[in-house]
Amino acid sequence: MVMIQQTVFPFKIETTRERLTAHGGLALMVEFNHGIGLRELVDRYLPVPGSNRGFNPSVMVDTLVLMLQGGGRSLEDLRELKNEEGLMKLIGHNEIPEPDTVGDWLRRMGDPKAGQLGLEGLGGVRDKISERVLKKDGIKEYTLDADATEIIGEKADALFTYNGNKGYMPMLGFLYENPVCLLDEFREGNVAPAFGQKEFYLQCKQRMPWGKRIGYYRGDSASYQAGLFNQLEEDGVKYGITADQDKAVKSAIALIPSGDWKEPVKGCGYELAETVHCMNETKKAFRLVVKREIRRQGELFEKEGQYFYHAVATNWLEEEKNTEEVLKWHNQRGQAENFNKELKIGLGMERMPCGQTHANAVFFRIGVIAYDLFIGFKRLSCPESWARHTIATFRWKMVQVAGRIVKHAGETVLKLMIDLEKLELFKEIRRKSFELSLCPDG
Repeated sequence: MVMIQQTVFPFKIETTRERLTAHGGLALMVEFNHGIGLRELVDRYLPVPGSNRGFNPSVMVDTLVLMLQGGGRSLEDLRELKNEEGLMKLIGHNEIPEPDTVGDWLRRMGDPKAGQLGLEGLGGVRDKISERVLKKDGIKEYTLDADATEIIGEKADALFTYNGNKGYMPMLGFLYENPVCLLDEFREGNVAPAFGQKEFYLQCKQRMPWGKRIGYYRGDSASYQAGLFNQLEEDGVKYGITADQDKAVKSAIALIPSGDWKEPVKGCGYELAETVHCMNETKKAFRLVVKREIRRQGELFEKEGQYFYHAVATNWLEEEKNTEEVLKWHNQRGQAENFNKELKIGLGMERMPCGQTHANAVFFRIGVIAYDLFIGFKRLSCPESWARHTIATFRWKMVQVAGRIVKHAGETVLKLMIDLEKLELFKEIRRKSFELSLCPDG
């Protein structure tokens, strides 16, 4: 009897009870998370369950971090971890909570009526992890890039942002030299980015480990505030902040003599100049570094004038950084957009799971913890050449590796589909994570 082919390629699909995994390399990330103390810190800082049948907070947070680092985007993706039964047992996850259970826990942890104990506790976990990561990098002074980012979400409690979208506007503080997220404030969508800038900086300052400091500050026009300028001056912090082009700034720019405008490179299409400026409440004057470009189709913009201006307020002395160097340094804050992108897109924070703002604040902070853990992992346990890799690259190169979990001579063995060179690399990563676990605060 002739068999009639009914598929494109002549192979069959069957189930197996073998302990297989499609994410073998994820175990290395979990080892780092455990080595730096994630589980212990969560159980130390967060409230315990109200009954013996409840999950410890470390189970909830560790599971969510694992899901986010592995590429999950929503609470429903927790079910995919259940399908990785062999891998979960290998890394000590004997139980994976149901999505509804996790959602209820997020709401309880962020409940304002209960004092948001979970959110506050997670802040302590975040602070301790970032401290442990920063202590080992050998850097003394850092640049703080403070920025608000929009998260769009048609949620029940969400309010409209200044962009006209329903969602949230969290405030984030990243360190440029070692890009941990030092502080996150999950804000309602209608909260202006300019709100509480000085207070946000002070909170970041308080979170720096002993012997380290914020020596430099960059921000957009939301940070153009006299109170913040005065505080930075008092703390001896060099700053570069996009000037809000109010009437006073526009007048100062207009008074710059025409002969002061210089083209730094012939044919670059823009000119630079600077002046000295101050605000009513600033204690010291500052340099106003200005870039101007000729507007395209300028005849269409008679009201705005011939030029487009970009101004940066700075307290760098001219002998420390000239006009062009100040702008170049300030433009590096664009890297903070990449940090935002890594957190939001790479680690799934571009969408929130719950209808309640307070529950989403808890989820977002766990996302920040997952991000900081990843930054620590690639900088402390992985090769130096991997430091600039995104989480997506890590998933492709390391996490998404097929493996088989077997028992051999009384030992559990994770057999991965990799060559010998990568095997040695993975062993070295594990060795560094183990050394970290011996003294995470050292």
